[in-house]
Amino acid sequence: MKPELSVLPDDYAVARLGPKALVPDWVQSGDFWAVVSTADELSLVCREELVPSGVRCEPHWRLLKVCGPLDFSLVGVLAGLAGSLATAQVSIFAISTFDTDYLLVRQPQLETALSALRGSGYPLKLD
Repeated sequence: MKPELSVLPDDYAVARLGPKALVPDWVQSGDFWAVVSTADELSLVCREELVPSGVRCEPHWRLLKVCGPLDFSLVGVLAGLAGSLATAQVSIFAISTFDTDYLLVRQPQLETALSALRGSGYPLKLD
């Protein structure tokens, strides 16, 4: 059985700060935000309108949530979703949490993504 997905209502951005940057207050708002720190960068995902002018970012993403929680023993959840979207020429930015997975797709490709997922048998919950 394929997991159900829901589409979150806001527009999101993927932003980049330098590797020594602290997590800014502006990112920590809303129902979803994510931070990944590496030796090379600080990557941020948050609602698009929160990103200040002048911050390097890729705007216009929509967020698909895999309805969870998902058990850690499940195999291929992300691979199945990514494969369905790759076949439809939809690029993704994936984020996994303890409970579930999230896929960001570009706003202009949202309808193509939803159609591809429906066609692959994924149930969609549209709020």
